[in-house]
Amino acid sequence: MKVIIVGGGIMGMSIAVELRRSGDFDVTVLERAIPGAEASSAAAGMLAPQFEAPGPGPMLELALLSRMAWPKWAAELVEKSGVDVGYVPCGGMQVAFTDDEVHALDEKIAWQKAQGLRAELLTGPALRELEPALNPKALAASDFPDDHQVDPRRLMRALAVTATRSGVKFRSGTVRSLVETNGTVTGVDLDGERLEAELVVLAAGAWSGLVAGAEVDPARVKPVRGQMMELQLRSPVFSRLLKCATGYVVPRADGSVLVGSTMEMVGFDKNVTAEGMSKLLAAALLLVPALAQASVTSTWAGLRPWTDDQLPFLGEGPKPGLLLATGHFRNGILLAPITARLMGQLVRREKVSVDLRPFRYRRNSP
Repeated sequence: MKVIIVGGGIMGMSIAVELRRSGDFDVTVLERAIPGAEASSAAAGMLAPQFEAPGPGPMLELALLSRMAWPKWAAELVEKSGVDVGYVPCGGMQVAFTDDEVHALDEKIAWQKAQGLRAELLTGPALRELEPALNPKALAASDFPDDHQVDPRRLMRALAVTATRSGVKFRSGTVRSLVETNGTVTGVDLDGERLEAELVVLAAGAWSGLVAGAEVDPARVKPVRGQMMELQLRSPVFSRLLKCATGYVVPRADGSVLVGSTMEMVGFDKNVTAEGMSKLLAAALLLVPALAQASVTSTWAGLRPWTDDQLPFLGEGPKPGLLLATGHFRNGILLAPITARLMGQLVRREKVSVDLRPFRYRRNSP
């Protein structure tokens, strides 16, 4: 079976590797430029569903399944590619600086414990013992020991090497439109060249709504700009993911620190702004005052695919012959293993291991 994947980011590459596991599929990945050059490489790499979840529900369940799959998935990629993906089981803390924030953390910990998740409220000496560099003005923090991290740029290199070695084909260019035969998607128009396939997977992230012929409403998959910066210390001063109401910091073993992230509805504008950088620096220094001595080594922005209910689109698309794997917003890196597994099950016509009804494209239809 010939499968074309539109999009060479984390979703497209992960699905391609999954489909080539058995060698039964002829897989081609289409990307406008270099695979992983957009939001995937711009991400911070937090594998942190407990940080992100506003409450129980299908998104949390999907994210927890994917987090569970990450250690084995990362090890397999390292083995197949020889590239260290920077997977670190570091844990994370959500930090409160006001009484209202402490109350919100109490509630969050309570419902997460009710879900069987590990979470604990830390205050005073217990908090300082785990992260001495944390701002002494912090009143409390929720400790999530099972939230981890990976290096997205290394991850994309590992996926590219693994995909190439497993026989995935790559084509660069612009997908002008999907091609149909009798109402069924049967390929794509790539810069005027018709490429035929028995199945097309749309995994183009924030650009998914711009693919002509897919009938994915651009109003349902929107770009959201996230500005980021990297700081550099001589050596690490903290070890966990740290998050407050205005931002987060992600430590790396070499003393670098990723700081994120803004959330801006500005269309496809990827400019880095003074206002955005100011907000990121303020959040970083609020969390870890010692970062005031760090060097600013780089700044960038990525466009993440937003959906109004913040659930991705997974499964059958608006037309026969089209599958969707898009709209993962801030959780693309986290959700890569489970998305690849589910799309592989759909392509192989196996029983799908997750109820995809909450994630179907027409979920708001009767």
